[in-house]
Amino acid sequence: MVKPIKNNSEYENALERTYDLMQQDLAPESEASDELEVLSILIKEYENVHFPIPKPHPIEAIKFRLDQMGISESELSEILGARSRKSEILSGKRKLSLAMIRKLNEKLKIPAEVLIREY
Repeated sequence: MVKPIKNNSEYENALERTYDLMQQDLAPESEASDELEVLSILIKEYENVHFPIPKPHPIEAIKFRLDQMGISESELSEILGARSRKSEILSGKRKLSLAMIRKLNEKLKIPAEVLIREY
């Protein structure tokens, strides 16, 4: 029977059981498949509470996304509107405007909630 995860020992057991289930060729809508789904939800919730991952710094998120997408900083200038703005933004001398946040969200698919964080 699947129960809520209340401590690290139960968390480790849930991870082991999840791993075991993932190694099987489970039929959709089977009892084992349902167990895997419920365990995954419980593990995610436990991790969100006990091992939260902080949101990244807006500038670090921009740099990471540029690297990830293979976009040069000169292309970022085109997105932001001016070369000097790009330099000021990346150096932290200038804050992102609402228009910049919208463009970065649209072009680079960086979540707006990351870009609007205080820095």
